[in-house]
Amino acid sequence: MVAGQGARTGIANLGAKTLPRLILVRHGQSQWNLENRFTGWWDVNLTEKGEAEARAAGALLAEKGLLPTIAFTSFQTRAIRTLHLALEAAGRLWIPETKDWRLNERHYGGLTGLDKAETAAKHGDDQVKIWRRSFDVPPPVLEDGSQFDLKADPRYAGIAIPSTESLKDTIARVLPYYEAAIAPQLRAGQTVLVAAHGNSLRALVKHLSGISDADITGLEIPTGQPIVYELDGNLAATDRYYLAER
Repeated sequence: MVAGQGARTGIANLGAKTLPRLILVRHGQSQWNLENRFTGWWDVNLTEKGEAEARAAGALLAEKGLLPTIAFTSFQTRAIRTLHLALEAAGRLWIPETKDWRLNERHYGGLTGLDKAETAAKHGDDQVKIWRRSFDVPPPVLEDGSQFDLKADPRYAGIAIPSTESLKDTIARVLPYYEAAIAPQLRAGQTVLVAAHGNSLRALVKHLSGISDADITGLEIPTGQPIVYELDGNLAATDRYYLAER
């Protein structure tokens, strides 16, 4: 058990002001994770394994006594359902939650829906690695009217949907949202759970851990594994760890 965690299941701690904690959970395995396809903003559901990963994440939060008091997620089903399954397993389905498109996965543009192995065979491993892992090189744009065009999706009404995004582009929307919406809750002493996606969470990890543009390209975030940030009063990270390892 992490020192002091048994007493920090909420925002009250014997009348003393608690230091904030941020819990990051990448959604459980999705159908397109299973099929090895580029997903991005396209809305796909969890597999049975993904549902089990989400429940296990929530059960682990309960086991460790690390119970969130407020939650944030994206507009995408796989993240929303991961949040709800985890909160249900933790007995915290009742806590306030906020959904926002700025926590969506990186937009994979014209790669959306393509099989990753077939794409590598067609364009070469090096090119696909650049599209997937470079910091500031986006994939080809998604053409208007394509099968995966989201302009008619009501959840994005009034939103300027990107046609492609690099990780740099993703960071440019995630961090302002973090500062405007999530950071104030942390400063108030809340234990915040963010259920989101590989790249939107990489944006937060890069910021909180001060990871360089070059090094962030090698960071992988596994599905369904809670990452915990211990923060000081200025929201500087004092510790980062996978909850399963504590």
